[in-house]
Amino acid sequence: MGKTIIISNRLPVQLQISNGSITAIPSVGGLATGMKSVHSGGDSLWIGWSGLTDEEIPKELENDIDKALANHGSSKVTLSEAEVQGFYFGFSNRTIWPLFHYFLEYSEFELDSWNTYKSVNQKFADAILEQAGEDDTIWIHDYQLMLVPQMVREKRPNISIGFFLHIPFPSYEIFRTMPWRKEVLEGLLGADLIGFHIYDYERHFLSSVRRLLGLEVSFNDIYLDNRVIKVDSFPMGIDYKKFHDAAEEHSKRSPENLSELQKRLNSHKESDPEAKFFLSIDRLDYSKGIAKRLYAFEYFLKKYPQYREKVRLIILAVPSRSNVPQYQLLKREIDELVGRINGEFSSVSWTPIWYFYRSMPFENLIDLYTSSDIAWLTPLRDGMNLVAKEYVATRIDQTGVLILSEMAGSANEMNESLLINPNNFEQIADTLHQAITMPIEEQKARNASLQKRLERYNVEKWANSFMTSLLAQKDLEAAHVSSSITDTKLQEIVQNYSSAKRRLLFLDYDGTLAAFHVDPQQAGPDEELYKLLDSLHNQEDTDLFLISGRDKDTFTKWFLPKGYNMIVEHGVWISRGGEEFKLLENVKNDWMGKIRPVLESFVDRTPGSFIEEKNYSLAWHYRKTDPDFGNLRATELSTVLTSLIGTDDLSVLNGNKVMEVKSSNVNKGRASMRMLGEADYDFVFAIGDDWTDEFMFQELPESTVTVKVGRQKTVAKYFVENTQKVRELLKSFIKA
Repeated sequence: MGKTIIISNRLPVQLQISNGSITAIPSVGGLATGMKSVHSGGDSLWIGWSGLTDEEIPKELENDIDKALANHGSSKVTLSEAEVQGFYFGFSNRTIWPLFHYFLEYSEFELDSWNTYKSVNQKFADAILEQAGEDDTIWIHDYQLMLVPQMVREKRPNISIGFFLHIPFPSYEIFRTMPWRKEVLEGLLGADLIGFHIYDYERHFLSSVRRLLGLEVSFNDIYLDNRVIKVDSFPMGIDYKKFHDAAEEHSKRSPENLSELQKRLNSHKESDPEAKFFLSIDRLDYSKGIAKRLYAFEYFLKKYPQYREKVRLIILAVPSRSNVPQYQLLKREIDELVGRINGEFSSVSWTPIWYFYRSMPFENLIDLYTSSDIAWLTPLRDGMNLVAKEYVATRIDQTGVLILSEMAGSANEMNESLLINPNNFEQIADTLHQAITMPIEEQKARNASLQKRLERYNVEKWANSFMTSLLAQKDLEAAHVSSSITDTKLQEIVQNYSSAKRRLLFLDYDGTLAAFHVDPQQAGPDEELYKLLDSLHNQEDTDLFLISGRDKDTFTKWFLPKGYNMIVEHGVWISRGGEEFKLLENVKNDWMGKIRPVLESFVDRTPGSFIEEKNYSLAWHYRKTDPDFGNLRATELSTVLTSLIGTDDLSVLNGNKVMEVKSSNVNKGRASMRMLGEADYDFVFAIGDDWTDEFMFQELPESTVTVKVGRQKTVAKYFVENTQKVRELLKSFIKA
């Protein structure tokens, strides 16, 4: 088994240059902690940027840096100052970050930044390709590297790749505003498994894939060429034991061993045992809703004046991206808000807000977690928010109340907390009052459930769950009924074709010989296809049949002058050698007057859909509609038609973005079997792309070479990826 290669923007170590030497210090918290179970021993490698630009690294220390990183199982990607500005501070944090967090007004769409983002992603991909073997497993992390999966896939098509997005994925309506939306989706789809924190993000991603790329999505599987890409949600946990044990140890400290911060907190608690501490910890980021939290706190003090001098809001804002203009403006706004609220409500002995703009060591975080009665975390949009989980983990006596924004990913698994809308000040004020007055028994009941869940699904379980799912994708090939046509298998098929005394070929048209078109009438054959079909049709001892659901008038126009054998409308009509079409089956069409009004009503209610009327069938096409809406309407129509036709000799065929009502005794399987019985064939070949072709695959003898176009569930023996591969396969018959 190969090694595991982890890729992230930053390495899990920090480099320090001092007195001409390099020191590598392991990072703590976040992803570094989460990946500890995966990145261990000698069978893993972590690739990322070292945090030092090319300009900051002395030439003579480059080898020392490589050695220092190698000691921590890491390998660096080098970035210049210009690349960091364009890739990280530019596209990553001025385009993707605000857009994915629903701050469109902050999103910048600069071509230069996008080009830098692409080139840096290629650097990361090249670094992976340099280190990766075919049996290795690749796990790529976060929004800075969304193009890397496909860049690696292009060079190593069979390698196993996973990708995890640690921020929200926005709704289609938001995501579509990005000029390079398709490129980003295609980049992500290079992965075998794409993970998100919660189902909502997964759902948004699948919706964008359907709408923007037009790919087929079945539940959480995406079908792309010869691959199935799985999309799933994996809510990230924390190192529960680390925080819980730290709180246990903290509770046993003697007074003289307490930190200065803890001593100060204790003195304020002792001065008024009834007073409550509200705790707010975030990076200084507009997505965290710190300013709105301050406005809400001001509203609370006005609505519930009895709590003045009884509560204190402790805000820890960790500096972040301080050279980005929006963050500088946010810092100024928060500074001014804190000053104004403190100026308005402070008394000689009471300041309502304690504000810290800095990072704090782990020990002081535990001081704050264990001393605060209420954690108040109300981001406007947050991928997960692990601070909420850390707070609960430190409450060793199970007291304390967590107030959490319903816009945070962690809200999905922390329903025992008090969930609020961060924009609703009235609700927030009332919830703060509820938290202050919540009985101890209720606090313990809520926290007991939360702690049990957080301890069970910790960060190690999160990482292992993702890796287990990724490794399972490797076995997906065996789970499919059909197999890819390998070079060896193709040689065998071509040899059998060449040596056969009499051959019979059934070729579907739409989605097989020609790609789909939003307007079926515009999907006519090209010169390459005519040339290919002519060659097959003119081969000795070969009977070629175009077999399609198309109407006879269209095929008459396209193919009758060529003299091909044709079966159309799923087996109703047949034309041999250029003769006019004749009925192959005795069918009726007197039912069409009852069904047509039903289909027309669905056309009226489904923009973009239309009816195709054939001689003996009616088809409702919905390829032009919104994918989700079209699928919803198709399900509804199927139910209506099934109940309407009852015991009539009719059936409903679900094709590729089309539903067709026709006679039950007509299908491609029945028609192909009739042709098979007309001569003694020792080579039979059938190829098609949708459910109407499954009748053919099922009915024809076991010896038939059956091929499905696209990797989907099928009874066919083999599959090919697309129409181009179909043509390549058929050309090999001509050369035989």
